[in-house]
Amino acid sequence: MTNTLTQEPLRVRTDQGAPGPWLKLPESQVPRVRALLDENRVYYWRDEHAYSVDDNPEFTFLYFGREGDAGLIQRLLDSAP
Repeated sequence: MTNTLTQEPLRVRTDQGAPGPWLKLPESQVPRVRALLDENRVYYWRDEHAYSVDDNPEFTFLYFGREGDAGLIQRLLDSAP
């Protein structure tokens, strides 16, 4: 799945001291990504805030917890059109 703001693939991250894998994505893509994750029974929670820098479109974060399987989540995102 492509990030609609950067035109690059969405990438699951495992750095920056987060408690497990996480994903930064445009707010506008949240419904589609959540549907994909829900369909595949992937546990996640969404940051309660959306952020915008310099009046750019809003983005937010999904977190997958310590037990999150970054490889599986990435494969799901990569397989989505």
